[in-house]
Amino acid sequence: MRIRTDGDYAYRRDAIERAADFYDYNKTKAVVSACDDVPKFVQASRQVLERDDLTLEQRREIAKTLSTRAVTFDVDTEIAVTTD
Repeated sequence: MRIRTDGDYAYRRDAIERAADFYDYNKTKAVVSACDDVPKFVQASRQVLERDDLTLEQRREIAKTLSTRAVTFDVDTEIAVTTD
């Protein structure tokens, strides 16, 4: 697989190099590791945001902190009223 890093895609080179530095791996292994880790981090983030012991404001602050350019977490509150 080849990843374009020329022209409009130059930002990808920086992202890949940051991943390689973060993991302390070569670029290929860093990309694979990031691809493996991201879904797990997103699931773990969802679990944190669904905790019952957090206030709505805490959840929103955590969501804002965890959001990135590619993944955004939003916290909404749903109020349902049922009448007979």
